[in-house]
Amino acid sequence: MKILHLISGGDTGGAKTHVLALLSQLQKQIDVKIICLMKEDFYYEAKERGINIEVFQQRKRYDLFVVKRIINEIKTDGYEIIHCHGARANFVASLVKLRYKIPVVTTIHSDYKLDFQDNTYKNLVYTKINSLALKFMDYYIGVSDSFKSMLINRGFNPDLVFTVYNGIDMSLPNKITNKHEFLERYNIIAEEDTILIGILARLHPVKGIDVLLKGAKRVLVKRQNVKFLIGGDGAEDEKLKELAEGLGIRENIHFLGFINEPNSFFNMIDINTVTSYSESFPYVIMEGGAFKKPIVASNVGGIGDLVIQGETGFLFEAGDDEGLAEQLMKLIDNEDLRRKLGEELYKAVREKYSAESMANSHITIYRKILDRQVK
Repeated sequence: MKILHLISGGDTGGAKTHVLALLSQLQKQIDVKIICLMKEDFYYEAKERGINIEVFQQRKRYDLFVVKRIINEIKTDGYEIIHCHGARANFVASLVKLRYKIPVVTTIHSDYKLDFQDNTYKNLVYTKINSLALKFMDYYIGVSDSFKSMLINRGFNPDLVFTVYNGIDMSLPNKITNKHEFLERYNIIAEEDTILIGILARLHPVKGIDVLLKGAKRVLVKRQNVKFLIGGDGAEDEKLKELAEGLGIRENIHFLGFINEPNSFFNMIDINTVTSYSESFPYVIMEGGAFKKPIVASNVGGIGDLVIQGETGFLFEAGDDEGLAEQLMKLIDNEDLRRKLGEELYKAVREKYSAESMANSHITIYRKILDRQVK
């Protein structure tokens, strides 16, 4: 079995984590390679993990010379399936299919109608191109049952849509910056009783950072020993800082920018949060869970499959900053509860969402696809 993965290479966040974890496990069992279209952090991290990766440099999104190169790669090395990740990969693969017969499967990591919401031009152009490219795919993998349902509700053939939940490698890295050093790096002063609430997300409208800030305002009216740490960058940066100023809470809000050491971030916080209006099955909950950090998350996408109210975390309805604040207060005031929910989340992630299980599910899907080709 020979599978060729395709990705833009500029990916960050959950999609990047997913693909690196998946390829690390797949290469132990099958012949797999990934081609990326730009040489950025994704490429270097893949190389560090020993993943078979090559860059087919695409100077611009519409530089289509890579299509010919990919077809030559398939013919030369005998790849049997193309597996795409993301809008640019979908577009390129759809053009490959017009010239060469090969089954193509794509993983839907997020709601493709919302991916470019923070940029008017990209939203108008790239969303339409990706929506069209998706129609050329042969098979689809949603990273939660809710995303599988979303695709079916949008007219995709149920027989061609699979579900594979994200999986994570639970072994912690050897090098983690300790809490004191991490806080010092960002000039954050935290007393012994300070509760650190964190979120790791792109500063994009869909991530609901505005909800976090409004919820923070409600919390800080009652408890002053709380600081909110926002890790991530994006187009909403200045707008969100202005919102924090307008709410009068800027002193307790820390915008950290892009986080190069996500494990150190999760190690440092006391409570993890997800405030998105739309999600698939976010890695940040599992990454926090690996450090036994309790989660408060919006009840969207597949989050409710992992976060069971009062058992492995707390949920609130998307956009409800009052509900968010209410759930946070339960944890702020109860260290034992924080510890209990963190432990239970850790167990759930370890038992049900391993990277090895995710890879095995993909191999099963690849076999089904190849069996259908023979018939």
